[in-house]
Amino acid sequence: MTSSLGSELTELIPLALVITLSPLSVIPGILMLHTPKPRPTAVAFLVGWAIGIGGLTAGFVAISNALDGLNRQPTWAPHLRIVIGAALIVFGLYRWFTRNRSAHTPGWLTSMTSIGPGRAFVTALVLAVVNPKVLFMCAAAGLAIGSAGLGATGAWTADVVFTAVAASSVALPVLAYLIAGEKLDAPLTRLKNWMEEQHATLVAAILVILGLMVLYKGIHGL
Repeated sequence: MTSSLGSELTELIPLALVITLSPLSVIPGILMLHTPKPRPTAVAFLVGWAIGIGGLTAGFVAISNALDGLNRQPTWAPHLRIVIGAALIVFGLYRWFTRNRSAHTPGWLTSMTSIGPGRAFVTALVLAVVNPKVLFMCAAAGLAIGSAGLGATGAWTADVVFTAVAASSVALPVLAYLIAGEKLDAPLTRLKNWMEEQHATLVAAILVILGLMVLYKGIHGL
């Protein structure tokens, strides 16, 4: 049994949106625009962020490929989806019940406004790997892609789409700044503040809805 690319993307895009809406995705990208060399530094961060997300996801696709290959759906795929779906629901409920905790930008984040392009690139790679939320979403996406029976072309296309959506919250402010420059300073600062205040509720809702979708798909595939 295999899945179509379109069907698989309906599962992958919500996973990517969890990364997209995370403050540790949006805020560092905005802070790069307040460095001494905002344009090259922000672009370097964006490239590193996309490579980090795409590389992590590709790694889990490769793991799935090593287990069963990309051209057919393995027998364990439905059970994996059930586990991932349940984990997403639990994580979403945890984020909901802890949504009222005070949010602020950590000192180590704000200190990044003094870095240059080289450090920004490395920082983006490190943030992608050490952030548990990003790591889990990339793992879930990679294993879902690798166990969907899409074939090599479909699998890597799905990885590219997932990465593009996940990195969009960094890409859009950076690209807008390249066009409009300092005129976007105030709106981007307001966006950063709003993300700090509201992200927990948004992410909780997405995680629970996505978890139910993945759980249903897993049970349906048994």
